[in-house]
Amino acid sequence: MPVAPILEFAGQSFVVLADRALFWPRHGALIVADLHLEKASWYAAHGQPLPPYDSHDTLDRLARLAAETGARALWCLGDSFHDRDAAARIGPAVAERLGGQAAATRILWVAGNHDGLSGGMWGGEVADELVVDGIVLRHASERGEERPEISGHFHPKLRRTVRGRMVSRPCFAGDEKRLILPAFGSLTGGLDVDSTAIAANFSGRYRAMLVANGRLLDFPCGETARV
Repeated sequence: MPVAPILEFAGQSFVVLADRALFWPRHGALIVADLHLEKASWYAAHGQPLPPYDSHDTLDRLARLAAETGARALWCLGDSFHDRDAAARIGPAVAERLGGQAAATRILWVAGNHDGLSGGMWGGEVADELVVDGIVLRHASERGEERPEISGHFHPKLRRTVRGRMVSRPCFAGDEKRLILPAFGSLTGGLDVDSTAIAANFSGRYRAMLVANGRLLDFPCGETARV
């Protein structure tokens, strides 16, 4: 596996991957969120034709990371499909790739607000959430959760002005108890990591994190970071 930075979270060590994913060596698990497969076909069905390549590109990147990390398990934290009817639009080639990935790695499909528990038809298991080593893995963060939590849903993006130019990059958002993953899908937008919707999941200060040149870059966020 390529050298990548380590993030210590909730007493566990995670490898932070530049391509918007986590790897948990202790369990051989590759963790991703918000693949939004078949988003382009959804837009096409609603009168806005887009090139139908987003699912293939997302699955290309997923398969590459699984191979590079030697992942035995793949945990998808919700909104793996853009909508609950995605199965009706998926072409044979994409369906075959999903089945092949399920045969190569043990897939867990966590329910999202877009897709529900629809992923299991291609193999793997489905669940509303997962608890491993005391860490809850679910689609959307729950503010009252007292246990450490890893989630997705918000598609956090870091926006900063660098040398007079606005730069926007998918990022992780986290503090000591919560970690929100960026969207993994190739055709996904993002929400400013400083937005109220994301800040509301943390009590005070939190961090925006992304990988660049093999280093984990860390940017303070939250009210206490701006005073």
